[in-house]
Amino acid sequence: MNLDQLCAAWAPRLLSVLRIFVGLLYLEFGLAKHFGFPHAAMFDNLQHLSLIGVAGLIELIGGAALVIGLFTRPVAFIMSGEMAFAYFIEHAPRSFFPLLNGGTLAVLACFLFLYIAAAGPGPWSIDALRRGR
Repeated sequence: MNLDQLCAAWAPRLLSVLRIFVGLLYLEFGLAKHFGFPHAAMFDNLQHLSLIGVAGLIELIGGAALVIGLFTRPVAFIMSGEMAFAYFIEHAPRSFFPLLNGGTLAVLACFLFLYIAAAGPGPWSIDALRRGR
């Protein structure tokens, strides 16, 4: 088996791994915002119906859905929009350049979620099981 065949065989599996780990990272934000675990002092006085609180709900529910691969495409699309919104509300007013405005990770996450929305969940997901793959 040559390198191209090996990469082609593993690409769908690595898409699943990418989805799972990105979901876990965002689930962590939702848990910290709404349940205080792990504790992050910046979320101590969070108002649950504020913009950050609603973002935390999207991260909590969306992160969990991505981890298990349930409704992956619409969930990832919503999370991509959340990160675009976060970038333009929080970071873009500070500077045009993401390096200077602290928004590099928000931009990266936005396009990562957009990729997952387009590429799908990969084979290791509930979505794949529901489709009989």
